[in-house]
Amino acid sequence: MTEKLAAMEARYNELTAMLADPAVLADRAKWQSLAVEHSEYEPVMELYGRCKKVREDLAGCMEIIKSGEDKELVEIAKAEAAQLEEQEKELEEQIKVQLLPADPDDNKNVIIEIRAGAGGEEAGLFGAVLQRMYMRFAERMRWKSEQLSVNETDLGGIKESVFTITGKGAFSRLKYESGVHRVQRVPQTESQGRIHTSTVTVAVLPEVKDVDVEINEKDLKIDYYRSSGAGGQHVNKTESAVRITHIPTGIVVECQNERSQIKNRESAMQVLKARLYDHYRSLQESEYAQNRRMQVGTGDRSERIRTYNYPQGRVTDHRIGMTLYSLDAFLDGDIDEMTEALIEADRSAKLKSEN
Repeated sequence: MTEKLAAMEARYNELTAMLADPAVLADRAKWQSLAVEHSEYEPVMELYGRCKKVREDLAGCMEIIKSGEDKELVEIAKAEAAQLEEQEKELEEQIKVQLLPADPDDNKNVIIEIRAGAGGEEAGLFGAVLQRMYMRFAERMRWKSEQLSVNETDLGGIKESVFTITGKGAFSRLKYESGVHRVQRVPQTESQGRIHTSTVTVAVLPEVKDVDVEINEKDLKIDYYRSSGAGGQHVNKTESAVRITHIPTGIVVECQNERSQIKNRESAMQVLKARLYDHYRSLQESEYAQNRRMQVGTGDRSERIRTYNYPQGRVTDHRIGMTLYSLDAFLDGDIDEMTEALIEADRSAKLKSEN
């Protein structure tokens, strides 16, 4: 780690000098490119600078302790050295976190897909609850959400829904939501007050641009049909809904939320790109796929990453063993505490694998 930090420091100092060079200042594009690289080094360099200062102070204390000339001064130095050693350990851990390989998708917008699993109508109703939860979280973060497509049930639930959340760092905070979400509650249609268990699957995909994945038009089968709502009622009488099948992978995307065939096709292609990007990257990098937990399973009740228990007012994430007794607030989008814990658990796991 020391060699890596020394190399980073040398590059950081080089960039600092270049950004002050009149020739670079005259080239706006080059200056901006170097400024971005310089800013990427800043967090770890700030920690490294503090760590070096602590080590210098610690070395000074050790010199006093070794001399043993003034007993009172030695005792003071020992106490200070103990504090400095703790500071050094904390800073080293923070530096290790900063040096962890960053997920290149972390700053991307996301596409979230929600599908009802086991539990019939009740699963669809809870799917609508989860969609609202994520959209409320987006509001709290001052992000923007937009519905791409939705297939509703007769009672206002969701069979399948696809929507985007746009905002800096959206994927970094929401990627751990992929998986099977289990709900335990008494359905409104249950006359005897029995608790039912249902599941909803959630997939969180990074939004991708044209440069991230290429799609050959020859590999696509595109169908147009009339869009319809719950109960089979026609939204419009033209064939504006779009279904795109990627023949090589068998991935199928449908979009019927817009009245315009062109807009539905654009939205469907946006989702298809995200699914293909995730599909190919998962195939190429099995470790990456495992870390992101992008496999949402079959939707069976026994598979779950999180349980929402209404009678007890709790939500439990089974991956990190964390339980919060604030279900109402959580479902209203107050999921920060859980997402922070998941991010920290992922960092800890990566640090262990690095050692």
